[in-house]
Amino acid sequence: MDQTQLSSQIKSWGIALGFQQVGITTTSLEEDETHLLNWLNQGRHGEMAYMQRHGNKRSRPGDLVAGTISVISVRMDYLPPSSKHPGQVLNNNKLGYVSRYAMGRDYHKLIRHRLQKLATKIEKQYGEFGYRCFVDSAPVLEKALARNAGLGWIGKHSNLINPKAGSWFFLGEIYTDLPLEIDTPFTEQHCGTCNACIDICPTQAIVGPMQVDARRCISYLTIELRSSIPEEFRKMIGNRVYGCDDCQLICPWNKFAKNTEEDDFRVRNGLDAPTLVDLFAWTETDFLKNTEGSAIRRIGYECWSRNIAVGLGNAPNSDETINALRLRQNDPSAMVREHVAWALAQHALN
Repeated sequence: MDQTQLSSQIKSWGIALGFQQVGITTTSLEEDETHLLNWLNQGRHGEMAYMQRHGNKRSRPGDLVAGTISVISVRMDYLPPSSKHPGQVLNNNKLGYVSRYAMGRDYHKLIRHRLQKLATKIEKQYGEFGYRCFVDSAPVLEKALARNAGLGWIGKHSNLINPKAGSWFFLGEIYTDLPLEIDTPFTEQHCGTCNACIDICPTQAIVGPMQVDARRCISYLTIELRSSIPEEFRKMIGNRVYGCDDCQLICPWNKFAKNTEEDDFRVRNGLDAPTLVDLFAWTETDFLKNTEGSAIRRIGYECWSRNIAVGLGNAPNSDETINALRLRQNDPSAMVREHVAWALAQHALN
């Protein structure tokens, strides 16, 4: 089987396995490496030390996995059907907003399993070969690779946008030593003069086109940050307790987005529109049970409680809200106690 036939077969197998698109690219990422180094040198990665830990391996696939000459890039839709409209949740401060990607099962496991199935199919057809699968869990410039593989362009909010599918999708990669036929990359950026994502960002984290200061980003503050959330951002966070989708919700290209067909990405435990009071009443046992198999579990109960305390501080002033906060004034976590105290102080001012 020649490289053209094999490449075509890989794409067919990928679609059959549930990916919406499969593309192939080289390992060349020189311009993206410069962009990454500038971002790191400006300290915009915040406390995400892992962004620097692997040196240039993130932008040099062959250094991360020896022998890599081709990268198979895939995307999979995740927008859950039959879920409460995000706008309705964001506009009701009694509710907690959870980023739409975290509604169901942890995507890392599902997509990695599918990539492994794809690799196994290739191996049966082609014979033994070198490869490694990645899903947002290693030093990989996934969006740049996906762009180079023809899956879309990187928008001003720094997410990948596909002209026929918007941006509500996950990415995954197979690094391989197979000589495959390379797809035409997306060389043009189709955002034009639109700055909607920049303007809508609650904390003004998008400091320029394709320039995100993670230290200001609500997704970083509620997911990656393990210490106290800076007070200057707490009011801006509103009721967003896990991640933020504002830049995607406002993007006009997402009128082409499609709901996922993956049952594992459907809403679990009512997390599309939960009340903040109910979430704050979860014990750690409740948290572990209700986030089993979910990406949310990675932040831990303490940070989860911290985030909800901020949401309650921004919630309507009511006896229910105040009582929920007071019940955890003596929480075992000093960080949670501090955020509860802040939240109560907000209501004292109202």
